[in-house]
Amino acid sequence: MLSIELGGRHIGGGHAPFVIAEVAQSHDGNINIAHSFIDAAADAGADAIKYQTHTAAEETTTAEPWRVKFSRIDASRYDYWERMEFPEQAWRDLAAHAAERGLVFLSTAFSSQAVEMLDRLGMAAWKVASGEMTNLPLIEQMAATGKPVMLSSGMSPFEELDRAAAVVRRHGAPLAMFQCTTAYPCPPERWGLNVLQQLQERYDCPVGLSDHSATSHAGLAAIALGAALIEVHVTFHPAMFGPDVPASVTFEELRRLVDGGRQIRTALNSPIDKAQEAARLAPLRAIFTKSIVVKADLPAGHILSMDDITFRKPGDGIAVSDYREVIGRSLKVGVEAGSQLRWAHLEG
Repeated sequence: MLSIELGGRHIGGGHAPFVIAEVAQSHDGNINIAHSFIDAAADAGADAIKYQTHTAAEETTTAEPWRVKFSRIDASRYDYWERMEFPEQAWRDLAAHAAERGLVFLSTAFSSQAVEMLDRLGMAAWKVASGEMTNLPLIEQMAATGKPVMLSSGMSPFEELDRAAAVVRRHGAPLAMFQCTTAYPCPPERWGLNVLQQLQERYDCPVGLSDHSATSHAGLAAIALGAALIEVHVTFHPAMFGPDVPASVTFEELRRLVDGGRQIRTALNSPIDKAQEAARLAPLRAIFTKSIVVKADLPAGHILSMDDITFRKPGDGIAVSDYREVIGRSLKVGVEAGSQLRWAHLEG
């Protein structure tokens, strides 16, 4: 599998999983809360922080079915999107803060204007949302920058993904693919972990999971199956307001995902040879395995039966697995009760 570079980090090719903490709109339009997510994600060990850059007037018409009352303060979803908008300087400040904390700054662009603005900030890569997979002009605009493009497969058949991937590769931009199921939260039977291998074989690029399960389990399972990227929604508390919160993990869970994912990757990169491992553990085997021991004092010439023997630690005598080689054999010398039986004790 090919690897790509994103924000100075190598993704794929056996490198540690790249974990993206997805804020989306969980900042609820408050720039201070948006900054708080950066510190929390950095403290939890994430590699990147990601937002969503919406410009309501550029994305939606009055025909959108979600133009209904959305919250106590938003008359419609359109009003909500407007409330999520930040000026360019605010985005610039978020990017600078992320860099200070060692995070790659990312934000999903939902309009051409958002792409232009985020490109001015020097954003390291593009994430294409599931609903934008048919928006080939937008994908083309992203790919034309030459920066990595990560496609989310949430609502698309392979034919749609093929077209989007072709646009990216036509511009020579690095490609990554996310398995994603557009459900909030997403139950285990719809995680689609089997799609990870299909994406990797079809596109020969780093693949990942854009996770909406609200657990760390899906991400860890995906990493065990070879996922190079994990994008997971985050929240400070599951009782917070926001459309993404039901599909989010807490930062404590994010820490478990990061640590567990790195350990899993180390394990996958470290195959063992069972024969060599058994030889290395020979001293422990001698302590924890058992040997054949006689139950009572037995004289020379005694013919051994199962009634004469038992099995006890340590395992540095005749191995229990050889008991059939002992039964019916004659003792060459007398053996005391509780003693390990030795091959030297036996005739023949």
